[in-house]
Amino acid sequence: MTRVGTKKTYFLIKPELERLDIKCGRDKLHDILRSEGMLIKKKKNYMRTTNSYHRFYKYPNLITDAYSKQIVGYQLSDNLKTINCINALKTAIKNRKYPDRPLIHHSDRGFQYCSPDYIEALEKNNIGISMTTKHDPYENAVAERVNGTLKNEFDLGDKLPDQKNAERELNKAVWIYNNLRPHESCNYLTPFQTHNQESLEIKKWPVRFRKKQIKII
Repeated sequence: MTRVGTKKTYFLIKPELERLDIKCGRDKLHDILRSEGMLIKKKKNYMRTTNSYHRFYKYPNLITDAYSKQIVGYQLSDNLKTINCINALKTAIKNRKYPDRPLIHHSDRGFQYCSPDYIEALEKNNIGISMTTKHDPYENAVAERVNGTLKNEFDLGDKLPDQKNAERELNKAVWIYNNLRPHESCNYLTPFQTHNQESLEIKKWPVRFRKKQIKII
């Protein structure tokens, strides 16, 4: 997790600092990282066409649990066929922790999620269907944040040499993200830790960053 940031790094190493009786707060750690040239450098945003991205990582279809932020299903593909999204959905359904509870699937209005085949897969599994309002980025913030984390912190937005390497890097990134990376909104628990407990108060973000109202279709 070379790009996880000072706050999460401090949280992860704090128990070891205390065990060794090392007096170091978060701000002091930040100063140390700066003096050693270890702070994360922001990447420049360049305008680029779709074809400039490597085709094997163009479409990482992800299914994320909105409560715990855990990635529960994913499928790497080099095309926009609906079957890839359905395969990710099947994995998520297979791994459900509470299969007898009501479930709502929330997505943007991508044509894969609106396709008859995808809708049928949701209905067959008694999953409620919710979609964003057109052109409202805040309504799908959880999924977009996960995509951004994988691309920016794990460098999965960069070019990868082939399908095999892309799949290996994605598998590794998803495992680390789910099991090792703490989330501030989950009280610095990992998605896996959060997903496996029912009584946990999740941090609420300002209203403008939260989905307004789930719309069932």
